[in-house]
Amino acid sequence: MTDHFGMTPLPASADVVVIGGGVVGCAIARELSRHALSIVVIESAPDVATGTSKANSGILHAGFDADAGTWKARLNVRGAALYKDIAEGLGIARRETGSLVVARTEADRATLEALRRRGVDNGVPGLELWSREQLLTHEPNVSPEAQGALWAPTGAVACPFLATIGFAENAIRNGARIVTECAVTGFELADKAIRAVRTTRGRIATRFVVNAAGLYSGEIARFAGDDSFTIRPRRGEYILFDRSVGPLVNTVLFPAPDKVSKGILVSPTVHGNTFIGPNALDIDDPGDLETTPEGLSGIIAGARRIVPGLPLNTAITEFAGLRAAAGKDFVIGPSPAAAGLVHAAGIQSPGLTSAPAIGEVIVAMLGEMGLRLTPKADFVPVNPARPRFHELDRAGQAALIASNPLYGRVICRCETITEGEIVAAIASPCGARTVDGVKRRVRAGSGRCQGGFCGPRVTAILARELGIAITDVRKDSAQSWLFFPRPLAGSEEKADA
Repeated sequence: MTDHFGMTPLPASADVVVIGGGVVGCAIARELSRHALSIVVIESAPDVATGTSKANSGILHAGFDADAGTWKARLNVRGAALYKDIAEGLGIARRETGSLVVARTEADRATLEALRRRGVDNGVPGLELWSREQLLTHEPNVSPEAQGALWAPTGAVACPFLATIGFAENAIRNGARIVTECAVTGFELADKAIRAVRTTRGRIATRFVVNAAGLYSGEIARFAGDDSFTIRPRRGEYILFDRSVGPLVNTVLFPAPDKVSKGILVSPTVHGNTFIGPNALDIDDPGDLETTPEGLSGIIAGARRIVPGLPLNTAITEFAGLRAAAGKDFVIGPSPAAAGLVHAAGIQSPGLTSAPAIGEVIVAMLGEMGLRLTPKADFVPVNPARPRFHELDRAGQAALIASNPLYGRVICRCETITEGEIVAAIASPCGARTVDGVKRRVRAGSGRCQGGFCGPRVTAILARELGIAITDVRKDSAQSWLFFPRPLAGSEEKADA
């Protein structure tokens, strides 16, 4: 049973509560769902993939950056290998592009050799140092000042939205519940052990909690009296180019890194666009997604050091994302303050790549903490494939329309997304409830006009399929109403009194 907005009711109890519906929380839930457990994911927003996971570079890193022996090094390499096996079955768009770290000076070449040695220590396969000629043959748009590159064939790109949604839907298919618009307000403890989670939608009894709350994971830890780590929001800005200009680069291009960051990169996406970014600015507000003239100018200058001929007139959007920075490594492990609480926090880059491996580690830790892990004989590891109209040939499109006429009605012209795809995205186990939720699942609104043409039509379809008034349709967040006037907060309660 669901309520007016299609939200899953909060159960009275669960074996495990996962806090956070980003890619890490959903990957953990999917890994937990391999076992005979009751699992609940709590997410404060109306949908999964609305925090760090929605403004992510989408790069599956090879694993040569992190220092050997760290969580980042171990889980990056393992995660990259897992995606190769699971992406197609979970409906995660993924392309094996490889990656290149570009040297512009002789000093940079020494940095590349250090990265290569570190990658070998981390178990990254196939690393090679390329000459200037090899680099320019593979990437003709690279700066002629480039001196060479480090080639990592296991680097790839993926869609971070579809990764999160793919994990979430598979977890649901295997019995997990995802409760949205539900914020955690505290814990109940007995003898310094978790006994329940208090939320804005009620109380849920449990002995085990996974803190995968991203930017708010430090706050969640404090609810248990745990001040062992602090999260600092780190903002990164991006610029996305229209795919009509064709691929500017064939692979992910990094500059040789400095001590602060990996630098401004130039990368293809799984959908044929190119983007540049991100920068890295520590801020105080975990909701600050501002893009700035200074930040964007810095991104452009940095990207031009690798690819000078950027077609800036084809930029279709600029955006910012926030990473949960907690130090040099991920914060993974049991809380020192509350038995039954385990952290998957501080998951910045390479968090997307590491997510399925983090799931494995967290589940193993929970087993060591006393959670009974009984594998399911009927675990279903894949999600049903959904047709993507624009990827089919004419015969396939005609057959799809014959089976459901809604696939013959194009709603998003830029991306050739049909009404049938949008309806399926809303009706799926982890279905879209907002305009941006539709965008993340099927790309309606992701093209050159950025929803200028299809936005009103998507809004109308959401209202119809969810059975709500069109004034109840939201863009993304809980209060992002598209139409006014809206009732003031609390006015409905007063009217009922």
